[in-house]
Amino acid sequence: MIERTLLQKLENRIDYKKALILLGPRQTGKTTLAKALAAKLHQPFEYFNGDSSVTRSLWSVDNIEALQQSFGSKKIVILDEAQQIEQVGLICKQLIDADKGIQLVLTGSSSLEIADKTQEPLTGRKWEYRLYPLSSAELMNHQGIPTFLQNLPQYLVYGMYPEVATHLQDAKEILTNIASSYLYKDVLSLVGLKKPILLEKILKALALQLGSEVSLNELANLVSADVKTVDHYIGLLEQVFVVFRMGTISRNERNEISTKKKIYFYDNGIRNAILGNFAVLPGRDDVGALWENFLISERRKLLDYHGFYGKTYFWRNKLQAEIDFVEEIDGKVYAYEFKWNPKAKVKFPSAFLESYKPAETKVIHPENFWQWLSVYPY
Repeated sequence: MIERTLLQKLENRIDYKKALILLGPRQTGKTTLAKALAAKLHQPFEYFNGDSSVTRSLWSVDNIEALQQSFGSKKIVILDEAQQIEQVGLICKQLIDADKGIQLVLTGSSSLEIADKTQEPLTGRKWEYRLYPLSSAELMNHQGIPTFLQNLPQYLVYGMYPEVATHLQDAKEILTNIASSYLYKDVLSLVGLKKPILLEKILKALALQLGSEVSLNELANLVSADVKTVDHYIGLLEQVFVVFRMGTISRNERNEISTKKKIYFYDNGIRNAILGNFAVLPGRDDVGALWENFLISERRKLLDYHGFYGKTYFWRNKLQAEIDFVEEIDGKVYAYEFKWNPKAKVKFPSAFLESYKPAETKVIHPENFWQWLSVYPY
């Protein structure tokens, strides 16, 4: 098993008084992590899957006593896909308030539904974390840095879902299955969407615009839908951890652009599966976009796992000067440019340096990226 960064953090939160909620895409290892946590605590556990009708029948607000009895002497209770349980927040509140020394561990693949069902009932009674596909730091710790660097071209194409990273020879088939199962099952069922063709068009358009600013008006025209519908669908894709948006940093300078956003995929492999393009490097014409998406999604994992409370952006002004990635924390700004070619010359725009001084700047390329993605800097 590849040890996950969150394992130690989850262990430190065990107090048998608050629920641990683990969110993230399907197939990222949430169940495996929950069971590894129980094993590390040397505790037997009771496991339930919210996708099962038997589980949904047992987990009911009118059935709390029978539910507690089903735990037996187990002190760790794992509920997978908790968003499938009606009133799951209220049920967990009653279990926690009963003070029976039970540690609840909930997993979910939809942050929207979990938030709706647990927000108010579990106020002050939960710790919430996100689990992503394998991170660069996790793979480097497991494989060693030389092996990871050797496999980098494949990770840029196939991404780093656990099953993909450990079975690269079957990556195309695995990714096709993952993409079709959670993109359409979870997203379409989330709020009863009835237009999978439109969803496919939006996903493909976003995949093709990777690394570019996205205009909702232009996207709506492209897929023949209204702007509100497109924005709603993108929001749902965010809630089930397919994509995420990143805005621009702006201090109200006249020539800065502050309205458009970039949209990235949590995993390169899913993006390429949507396009049906698994062509190997270096023959791809989108290597720059793949490199940018990889670095930003990986940096997001690193920051999130370590409790980063700052903000992340890109920067561009009306003269088309641009910086790929900006982090702002405690009033300080850090600017990064991404280059696939380590020898490429980079000059950070003077307009940015003047407006955000004293900003720290750095170019991230294949010869130094592994340090940037393995050490939390703040």
